[in-house]
Amino acid sequence: MTDDPRTLVSTDWLAAHLRDPDLRIIDASWYLPAMGRDARAEYEAGHIPGARFFDIDEIADLRSALPHMAPPPEKFISRMRAMGIGDGHQVVIYDGAGILSAPRVWWTFRLMGKTDVAVLDGGLPKWTAEGHPLEDMPPVVRDRHMTVQRQAGLVKDVTQVAHASKLAEAEIIDARSEGRFKGTEPEPRPGLRGGHIPGSKNVPFQTLLTGNGTLKPAAELRAIFEAAGVDLAKPAITTCGSGVTAAVLSLALEIIGHRNHALYDGSWAEWGMYDDLKVAKG
Repeated sequence: MTDDPRTLVSTDWLAAHLRDPDLRIIDASWYLPAMGRDARAEYEAGHIPGARFFDIDEIADLRSALPHMAPPPEKFISRMRAMGIGDGHQVVIYDGAGILSAPRVWWTFRLMGKTDVAVLDGGLPKWTAEGHPLEDMPPVVRDRHMTVQRQAGLVKDVTQVAHASKLAEAEIIDARSEGRFKGTEPEPRPGLRGGHIPGSKNVPFQTLLTGNGTLKPAAELRAIFEAAGVDLAKPAITTCGSGVTAAVLSLALEIIGHRNHALYDGSWAEWGMYDDLKVAKG
């Protein structure tokens, strides 16, 4: 892979830049309850030196009943300043699963108009497997001014997605497992119907990853989208269970040069809840 500080960087790149004064590292680990892992406790036990912990469930729009919706810009600014992250920083985001939740925080930065931000390919598992250092000390934080410019085109709400589904004007790409997409597996969140948004295509996010948790090469990523029936000439809307793993698809689209993509923030947690929204199965 080619290191790109705006999308994806390797563990070698991070190791070489670890002491850069304007580098800021974020631990964006997040897990579903069924995974039985405590992201913050794991962070406190050991993290990449200098890393700050980004709580996806707290740095969110808590006025919404839906899980971890994108935060309002003023909340994002205040949380980032408290973490010592601001203008002029190169941000690298990782998670404890390899590539699971880090792209969601990458997308959140992009939503706020921040482009000097990359995901660590292979995440913490690859970093530790290669013998790179960890620490359990909290980082020294210095306040840094941050300006944001929200990029409204990078996020879609339920009305926009319903419109796109009806008119087939964008490719809606679902990152959930095939069973959940087809409605043959139960949803992990209670009370949600099974199935998928009519007209959407299924690209389970795990299919984009290698066995060691890194993203596959760009040519393979493109082939996977095409094999799923995705027309890459059309705008794309990514979706999943609650807007986290959809961002893995968004990152992959960005890497293959498909710039016209947005994320459905409510995802299936919203669509699966309302009986007046059509659901397709199989």
